[in-house]
Amino acid sequence: MTGVRTERRGRVLEVTLDRPKANAIDAATSRAMGEAFRELAEDDALSVGIVTGAGERFFSAGWDLKAAAAGEAADADQGVGGFAGLTEYWDLDKPVIAALNGLALGGGFELALAADMIVAAEHAEVALTEAALGIVADSGGAIRLPRRLPRAVAMEMMMTGRRVGAPELARWGLVNEVVPGADLMAAAHALADRVAAAAPLSLRAIKQIVRATEGATERAAFGIMRDADLPAYRGLYASEDAAEGMAAFAEKRAPVWKGR
Repeated sequence: MTGVRTERRGRVLEVTLDRPKANAIDAATSRAMGEAFRELAEDDALSVGIVTGAGERFFSAGWDLKAAAAGEAADADQGVGGFAGLTEYWDLDKPVIAALNGLALGGGFELALAADMIVAAEHAEVALTEAALGIVADSGGAIRLPRRLPRAVAMEMMMTGRRVGAPELARWGLVNEVVPGADLMAAAHALADRVAAAAPLSLRAIKQIVRATEGATERAAFGIMRDADLPAYRGLYASEDAAEGMAAFAEKRAPVWKGR
């Protein structure tokens, strides 16, 4: 049993991690989540993904340590997107929103960090707990967190395992919105619908440009954007959707996107 459920809502694919009691992730679950995100990547009828956990207590407790104790190796095959199906899915050029319904610990927080946007319940907390176990947050935490927070704050979190609540995450700008737990999925759906209303090729081009230019100087980033192999951006201005968007604006109507 992989404990991964998917549901389509228009152009949005919702991926729910459902592995009681803590939504921990073993290799089989990572592979199943990767296949769900592959569906998002490859289906032109989908524009946005939401990833969340079942229940109200855990988004995900991260790596399934019971599976590890039973012999599952840390370097076991995690599938197309690496741990949790998303942390190393480099070719996924559609946006993903993490809806934090509770605790996101270790690899669970790394999964959230791999998303493009985060909506959090008021009671949600995050932590990178690996140092207390003699390991390290090597599914993106040690790389992504210092890029998203002031370095000193990120180092403290990684080296002490301190739990940080949703209100503090909002102060640091790490989450887009904090809402009561009962309103979490409505808020995530509302954000996803607003994103999905944009042109599909524009969404893909934005993600490709941001990913390709991360860490570059401004001048170098312009060079990458102009010259690198970014297919969604390359064909954007000659696309049917670009013509449709401009025509719809001139005609004061809603655009009808075709994704081409």
